[in-house]
Amino acid sequence: MAHAIFSQANVVTADPQRSLHFYRLLGADIPPQGVWDAGDGIFHANGAPGGPARLEIDSVRFAALWNAAWRGRTDLAGRVLLGFAVAERHEVDAIWREVTSAGFAGLQPPCDAFWGSRFAIVEDPDGVAVGIMSPQSDEHRSPPPLG
Repeated sequence: MAHAIFSQANVVTADPQRSLHFYRLLGADIPPQGVWDAGDGIFHANGAPGGPARLEIDSVRFAALWNAAWRGRTDLAGRVLLGFAVAERHEVDAIWREVTSAGFAGLQPPCDAFWGSRFAIVEDPDGVAVGIMSPQSDEHRSPPPLG
């Protein structure tokens, strides 16, 4: 049986610059090199690792790129994705099967994400999105689907 370890929380926000400012005021370590603003509503801020988990901030438009179930939704601001890490790519698929077979909703089936990880998203009983992610692999990287 595969096990995942809590590793990150993604805050999906309608105003990512304001959220970035807010979390930095609280002491979140989000260095300038961890901020990606592609324009046209695509924004991601990657907190520095340093504890058991890191904070990430995503625009609503960017979240729809990595979670197909969120495409076309207008109610994403204020949503959170809790991230769990696994050691091997195949564990993402194994956990997805186990969780969805137990009757929990799957939001994003396992896929090779553009940043190089194997990635899937399930939903907890209260509607919180929970991501399952493998380590990144350069051989699995691809350009982000900005179109």
